[in-house]
Amino acid sequence: MNTQTTHSPGRQLPHRRKPFKTKGRWESPIAGYLFISPWLLGFLLLTLWPMAQSVYYSFTKFTLLDVPEWVGTRNYERIFADDDTFRQSLKVTLLFVVLSVPVKLFTALMVAILLNKKIKGISIYRTLIYLPSLIGSSIAVAVLWKNIWGIDGFINKLLSVFGIKGISWISTPGTALGTLILLVVWQFGSSMVIFLAGLKQVPTELYEASAVDGASKIRQFFRITLPMLSPVLLFNLVLQTIGSFQMFTQAFIITKGGPVNSTYMYALYLYDRAFSRYDMGYASALAWILLVIIGLATAIIFASSRYWVFYETEAGKK
Repeated sequence: MNTQTTHSPGRQLPHRRKPFKTKGRWESPIAGYLFISPWLLGFLLLTLWPMAQSVYYSFTKFTLLDVPEWVGTRNYERIFADDDTFRQSLKVTLLFVVLSVPVKLFTALMVAILLNKKIKGISIYRTLIYLPSLIGSSIAVAVLWKNIWGIDGFINKLLSVFGIKGISWISTPGTALGTLILLVVWQFGSSMVIFLAGLKQVPTELYEASAVDGASKIRQFFRITLPMLSPVLLFNLVLQTIGSFQMFTQAFIITKGGPVNSTYMYALYLYDRAFSRYDMGYASALAWILLVIIGLATAIIFASSRYWVFYETEAGKK
């Protein structure tokens, strides 16, 4: 019996690939580590090693001039038991986060909706509106902002036109924090771009179908836009929350924590402890407490997201 395989003349047998054989040292797994070695070296020396040192210093008395002296948990005990400035700075920072993040995200979303139009020159408008986010965190802008809200600044000159006597907004405890919040809200460009990208992904069919059913613009916003943008909103919320907890430059340049510690941010207090009082061990403990606080805030946001974030796939809901 002939067992030779036959096939029709017009049919070709599937091509069999030859097994891949590695040749040379550059095709070994070591090659991958060699290629990422610059990043890996930077991560080990500039990130991981400083973090490990910071953990060690947080359990020591270290003034940068002397040899670190192991004190155990004494720094943490002093922070939670005796440090009123810690509690004040944490209170100011939490208030800043709670007030600035929602206003900034709301402003970014509203502007993104306005810029999500097909009109002539819309790209120019988007660029101009995004521009403050590129320079908003610079020292020059902080100095300019300080002059705008000063006693002889632009705001008071504008109020004087209407016969209103202005105040020193950055030197008054009740308004100083508000000026910093306005400066941060003014830098909404990055969040706006992310919202704008999310709006581009919302199917227009949903708006057309709802319009046929008689849904108003406000109803479309709450029933279509917000649910479809909820994953993007979650992303922006996490980023802005983390960034707000680390707010430093504006408070340092504009108010230096005053008046009467009304703008004394947590990061500013950490900086003063480390580089004004040279208490690096205490500052390291403050830094790790801030890391835990940010981690808890982020965990709370993610835990609550199951109730308000909408995903199209069933896998995303789980």
